[in-house]
Amino acid sequence: GAVHCLANETELPLYLVEVQSGSYLGEDDIERLDDVYGRC
Repeated sequence: GAVHCLANETELPLYLVEVQSGSYLGEDDIERLDDVYGRC
């Protein structure tokens, strides 16, 4: 994995499609880091 961030710097809508592959598709392995939105 790698640290990443997504931003939409336009006035157009941003559509994001998330694709997962492999035998395990859970989300309990997500690690939140400090961000500007205070979600951590």
